[in-house]
Amino acid sequence: MLSVKNFASLVKISHTVFALPFALIGYFLALREAGELRWGVLLLVALCMFFARNAAMSFNRYVDRLFDAANPRTALREIPRGAVLPEHALLFCIANALLFVATTFFINRLCLMLSPVALALVLGYSYTKRFTALCHFVLGLGLSIAPVGAYIAVSGAFAAPPLMLSALVLLWSSGFDMLYALPDEEFDRGQGLHSVPAALGRKTALGLSAAVHAACAAAVLWLGVYAMPNALYWAGAAIFLGCLVYQHKIVSVNDISKVNTAFAVVNGAASIVFALFCIVGLVLF
Repeated sequence: MLSVKNFASLVKISHTVFALPFALIGYFLALREAGELRWGVLLLVALCMFFARNAAMSFNRYVDRLFDAANPRTALREIPRGAVLPEHALLFCIANALLFVATTFFINRLCLMLSPVALALVLGYSYTKRFTALCHFVLGLGLSIAPVGAYIAVSGAFAAPPLMLSALVLLWSSGFDMLYALPDEEFDRGQGLHSVPAALGRKTALGLSAAVHAACAAAVLWLGVYAMPNALYWAGAAIFLGCLVYQHKIVSVNDISKVNTAFAVVNGAASIVFALFCIVGLVLF
């Protein structure tokens, strides 16, 4: 039986907090140049985020359904437990992919031309764990296109500030995805799947995640100096960087029980708070 609740759970609507706040920063970065608030474009950007993410998540659940069924941690996901049929998940993915492309048609020509590239990236990620431990960075790259896409939706062109913001998102999300993969280290290794924890072990994965987040901190500072030198940005940046440090405090070699807290709660709060401070700073200064 088809259920909106089951499909909402399938695509983890709550995890939109990872990319949408940064898309909004990209949108308001462009408004600083455009000079006027465009509600229609803002709605179209939000719809693009919604459709692209639905397509990516439902496709991921579809292609990983056999692994999810075999993994005790994921065995109760919607497809393994029969709440959503595989063919329905695939149809849901196709429908959202088409809606994403259709939405870009109403934004501008460059967004439309780049829409297949964006889809290829966010859908292709689902296969990368089968052949490379760099899959975390592919996930990060998929999330990082959100602020650039939102900027292009307003301006119709590329620019340095959204690309810097994109680098920040890439490093941030790649680092926390390594933490998220820690509980599946043994399962991934046994199934021949690739991740940093499976390839290098827990201790090295934690160290690499911390190093990537240190690079993310440098990107936060770089963006502030180059594009948003105001007090509100730096206040938001301080909270964001504090969240980066905190998640590495609560996840350790000897205790990974708080991985989900670090992944969802801490990073979700970090992105929302950072975006609020950035956007208000862009509007006021």
